[in-house]
Amino acid sequence: MATAEEIYADPSALVPLYLHQPRSQEIVAWRRRLAGSLPVTHHGRAEMTNAISLARFRGNISPKESLAAWAGLDQDFIDGHLHQVPIAWRTAFSMAGELSRNLSPELGTRTADVLHVACALELGLKRFLSFDERQKALASRCGLKLVRA
Repeated sequence: MATAEEIYADPSALVPLYLHQPRSQEIVAWRRRLAGSLPVTHHGRAEMTNAISLARFRGNISPKESLAAWAGLDQDFIDGHLHQVPIAWRTAFSMAGELSRNLSPELGTRTADVLHVACALELGLKRFLSFDERQKALASRCGLKLVRA
């Protein structure tokens, strides 16, 4: 099994660690089995924070639950379960543009999903975890090995 440091985990896979969602049990069990610290870009962290905010806005969680979710996310960075990684953003965005032009017409991938795949490639990571089917297809087409939770 790969270590956490070798895997780019898309926010679609990480958010269920902080919000009760259909795949929460699956990702929690996977994370318990996985040693190490998962790399997260600033973009990924912002997306996870916003997912919690949107759940609160939509009334899916209470204000108290949103505070607990944000605290859990912050604590995972403090405890080293997640770590912020520096990235060459100009290169990542340029790569995302190329991926969009070449593969999105066929796969229908969204901008944020393309950017996460580009970030994984820019970081030199070889493994990718996502719960989004189109994004997984893109990652696979780009040579990333898909990780199952």
